[in-house]
Amino acid sequence: GKQIVGKTTLCGVYLLFFRDWRGFCASVTYDYCRIVWLGVWILYKKAIYLRSKKNIKIMFSTFNFQELTSAFIVLFAVIDIIGSIPIILNLKQNGRDVNAIQATLISFALLIGFFYAGDMILKLFQVDIASFAVAGSVVLFLLALEMILDVEIFKNTGPIKEATLVPLVFPLLAGAGSFTTLLSLRAEYAPLNIVIALVLNMVWVYIVLKSTDKVEKKLGKGGIYLIRKFFGIILLAIAARLFTANITLLIDQFQGVC
Repeated sequence: GKQIVGKTTLCGVYLLFFRDWRGFCASVTYDYCRIVWLGVWILYKKAIYLRSKKNIKIMFSTFNFQELTSAFIVLFAVIDIIGSIPIILNLKQNGRDVNAIQATLISFALLIGFFYAGDMILKLFQVDIASFAVAGSVVLFLLALEMILDVEIFKNTGPIKEATLVPLVFPLLAGAGSFTTLLSLRAEYAPLNIVIALVLNMVWVYIVLKSTDKVEKKLGKGGIYLIRKFFGIILLAIAARLFTANITLLIDQFQGVC
């Protein structure tokens, strides 16, 4: 009888303590794994945060107010939304509605897309930025002549008749001049400054498109004419600087190869 009682007692102790202890250990191990996993996840997120913070610091370390101002003026002169006011008013008088927000967003998407994908396109055709900048400076030179001399060099002969897309988005806002200007500027300035300048120009474009009649009344036809001439001269000077700076690089590269 004592043996039976002893065996029963041992079984009870095993069931009450050892079995529960195994469950307790399993529970503690599970919680420990959860804590370790949580710690690793926190460290991983912290590393991503520090890396992104470092990248942001590196990105903003290239910010230069002078480059931003110069890029803004160049894009302002090339996009020339003020000079396009008579064209926009003529479109409205002919019953062709202009959607300001749609025109601004589509133009910005096209310009920013070409700004970042332009390098890949150039590499596809084995053209470097310096060569493209020289070609772009020639386009800017011709655009400046248009503004100064009141001659039409670039003609819109497209078949599409919608006012928002053609001629407003293309070629007035996001045309060949704007595309070449962006990549030409990239050869000279940090991308951050160019993107900020482009965003500011798009904000200005939206304001002008939204209140075309008011802008024309405040500036007057004479004011618009003077602004167009003034920025035409500035654009001509910038085109000359872009040409001389990049043609020098190409000549140095050519001499290095020879």
